Amino acid sequence: MKKAQILLLLVFVFIFSCNSEKKKETKEEPSKPNVLFIAVDDLNNWISPITGFSNAKTPNFDRLADMGVTFTNAHVQAPLCGPSRASLMTGLRPSTTGIYGMTPDNKIRREGNPATKNITFLPEYFENNGYHTMGIGKLFHINAPDDVFNENGGRVKGFGPYPKERFVWDGFGTSKSKKGKYGRTSTDWGAFPENDTLMPDHQSVNWTIERLNRKYDKPFFLGLGFLRVHVPLYVPQKWFDMHPLDSIETPPYLADDLNDIPPVGLQINDLPMMPSTKWAKETGEWKKIVQAYLACMSYVDYELGRVLDALENSEYADNTIVVLWSDHGYRLGEKGTFAKHALWETATKAPLMFAGPNLPKGKKIDAPTEMLSIYPTLLELSGLPAYERNEGKSLVSMMQNNEGLESAKAITTFGMNNHAIKMNGYRYIQYEDGKEEFYDHGSDPNEWTNEAENLKYKAQIEKMKGFLPKENSKWDAESNYTFQPYFVEQKARINGGKVKPVKVIGAHR
Repeated sequence: MKKAQILLLLVFVFIFSCNSEKKKETKEEPSKPNVLFIAVDDLNNWISPITGFSNAKTPNFDRLADMGVTFTNAHVQAPLCGPSRASLMTGLRPSTTGIYGMTPDNKIRREGNPATKNITFLPEYFENNGYHTMGIGKLFHINAPDDVFNENGGRVKGFGPYPKERFVWDGFGTSKSKKGKYGRTSTDWGAFPENDTLMPDHQSVNWTIERLNRKYDKPFFLGLGFLRVHVPLYVPQKWFDMHPLDSIETPPYLADDLNDIPPVGLQINDLPMMPSTKWAKETGEWKKIVQAYLACMSYVDYELGRVLDALENSEYADNTIVVLWSDHGYRLGEKGTFAKHALWETATKAPLMFAGPNLPKGKKIDAPTEMLSIYPTLLELSGLPAYERNEGKSLVSMMQNNEGLESAKAITTFGMNNHAIKMNGYRYIQYEDGKEEFYDHGSDPNEWTNEAENLKYKAQIEKMKGFLPKENSKWDAESNYTFQPYFVEQKARINGGKVKPVKVIGAHR
């Protein structure tokens, strides 16, 4: 009887162990985190978690900052939406691809460009690794290349809605001979339309919320591209009411600021289609433009809050990485104009925020970083293999362990062979003809005094020169910026042939 009992016990143990091994074999691995990818057009660092300029009211940006990590010194790889977004989505620098201007979404990757012909765009990399991908709004320059997303909600054309009667700036830079040749901007400001539901961004957020309420059988990558705060600076009146005109500050401005700028820098800053600070001061419009920009920021903040509410109320709240970024900064009178389009601090610096599993909460990092790092950072946070063609570096170790803070730097390129480097509290700019600018932000945060010839900084300048891109590709054939005289001339000179400027009324650049 004892032998029978022992035999029975052994059989039971054997069966139990087999079942246990089978359970181990069939046990599902923890699911990959989802990704909520949010782009905000033309957003500078005035939001309340970073500088809070002129009492900016952006409580939902604060909320996102409390959820994760805010980079207060992040820089774009081009101070213009098209090449900036192409760089982020390809993981390649503009100096590598030659994409220095606006390139149709479907022409970024093609046989004619050896750097991009086989590139895998960021959303595609996630799809290739088992993700369901979705996107809506302005994510690439216009919306997205065909077939990049499994689901694409598209994008409303332009940057409306527009009132029937508008004031649109119609200036033409410093040269009378350029009048009418390079088009005009869509720069305008005022309270319009009547309510938020008429804004394209509101509809994009509705689409995003509906996707967050769905069930998925795989992790998802969900992209949302806001159109505001891009001009025209139109949002409903209630957002203007949050920023009374008599409380508005204007940013620092020096009338003779550009006296020590090299000729190429002046040419780049000659923007026929943008208002000048001198004009805004003389007409009393400066505070009104700043008010409108702050109103647009508060509106985007409201829409961001709707998205964060939907995420928090969804089943994905604890397993979703959120990244929010902008394609460049925006000058609101600094250096003489209202535009991005420069290698100075206010044009290259933009918000970058991450939140999600295994990231610190409420942390701020002041070291220089690059938007180029978004691609590799999202891959590491998601547990995906690194993409060997990424030229940016992951920020995960910096966020989690403060690694690399001392050696951090950021490079911005504007046209062929024009570069800026930000590191250790300094900015170094070198133009295609070798002319230079150098600023010590410790003593000159507004970049008013070009110290390039000051022997005190010679060693620092030489050090920073060593980080200039070694590769400077010619302009990509499909990449153009025909609304700026310097870039029209540079492409024609470097690539050969002629590029005819295009006269466009209400050009949204």
